Amino acid sequence: VLIPETYVKDLNLRLSLYRRLSEIEDDEQAESFAAELIDRFGPLPTEVQNLLKIMAIKRMARATKIAKIDAGPRGIVLSFRHEDIKDPAAILGALSNHPNWRLRPDQTVFVPSKLDAPGERLSLVAQTLKYLL
Repeated sequence: VLIPETYVKDLNLRLSLYRRLSEIEDDEQAESFAAELIDRFGPLPTEVQNLLKIMAIKRMARATKIAKIDAGPRGIVLSFRHEDIKDPAAILGALSNHPNWRLRPDQTVFVPSKLDAPGERLSLVAQTLKYLL
């Protein structure tokens, strides 16, 4: 999850790109940023694609008031910023619409799934957060 040196050789330019990436606020800006990278440096390597996916997940996590996401081989655990949640009905609605999701005693949500590959984990996390938006 980085911009490889083989893709952008100049360290200062890579740092500048990281800074710009951290300031992206929506999917439209992210797509524009990715298009610019392709125009300037060529096709996106897997590392950059994963970085862009993770940044999109972070944006969705902020929007859904999620403080922490743990994605492992058995599924996903979502920890919410309870002080920021104004209407818990949205979370409860998502739980009732997805009967395999579980609210655990520590008030985290467990989404069970068999996830062997990191790419599968990223995709399921993004899909899960979209349900909560």
